Amino acid sequence: MRFFRQLLSRVLQALALVLAVVVLNFILVHAAPGDPVETIAGVSGGMSPELMAQLRLQYGLDKPLYVQLAVYMGKVLSGDLGYSYFFNLPVASLIGERVPATLLLVLGAVLSAFVMGTTLGVLSARKPNGVLSQFITVLSMVGFAAPVFWMGIMLVILFASVFPILPVAGMRSIDSSGGGIADVLDVLHHLVLPTFTLGLVYLAQYSRLSRAAMLDVLGADFIRTARAKGLADRVVLYKHALRNALLPVVTVLGLQFGNVMAGAILVETVFNWPGLGRLAFESVLRRDYPTILGVLLFASIVVVVMNQVTDMVYRLIDPRINAQ
Repeated sequence: MRFFRQLLSRVLQALALVLAVVVLNFILVHAAPGDPVETIAGVSGGMSPELMAQLRLQYGLDKPLYVQLAVYMGKVLSGDLGYSYFFNLPVASLIGERVPATLLLVLGAVLSAFVMGTTLGVLSARKPNGVLSQFITVLSMVGFAAPVFWMGIMLVILFASVFPILPVAGMRSIDSSGGGIADVLDVLHHLVLPTFTLGLVYLAQYSRLSRAAMLDVLGADFIRTARAKGLADRVVLYKHALRNALLPVVTVLGLQFGNVMAGAILVETVFNWPGLGRLAFESVLRRDYPTILGVLLFASIVVVVMNQVTDMVYRLIDPRINAQ
């Protein structure tokens, strides 16, 4: 019963947080300079004042902001994210089409950065003054300092001009068959550079964090006791030390998922990856309010869910949390 009460409390808190984010996003988006109708008129090559007034009436932009917010909240609660001003399609369908590409990119970047960063951190902590540790430290600092967009542009130049061995744009080749193993391999081939670009910064952070956590845990009393019992170094390192050192890494992983989603906007723009980041970028340029708000809502839900998943992973890694 206690578990269900905690679960219900977390769900209610998550819903309240998402609703608060929806309201804040709506106010900030509409407070930004620019007019969607004027943008549409500019794209179409001009528009009469009467037609512009008709569009404002059609989109509800002629009403006060608080009325627009009330109407939008009512639609969101009913599951309706509205219609895109520019694409003239339901926002929900636009997001649904782009979600798989973004999830593939983000999850690939996060998981690869987590696994590789933690591995490098553990290797670095085994001999903190060794050559390998110093090399990993320098590599981590370079990855941490390099901006995502700059790294993406450099990789495009490198693999488009100098060594043209990897695709630098899109998700599939023009001659892709659209099915089978060949199509899967083609998508993975296009995924290499965007994943590496997005994951490099987080790989550097995870390696530094896991190294510090491992050094702290390796100096603990229970590690000395395990070694005094004659346990193999591999068992002490990976079974006892790593499990405790993973807690801060998992914390950062869960909290930074929103940053990864934000970084995906830059990466998808550089590599023309057909995901939510690219959709958000195009929508901002065109003042497409419903699409912007829909993407922000989806990102908010993902971040809230990931925070809850992080808490559950905590309980799997450290059973002591379940006893509290």
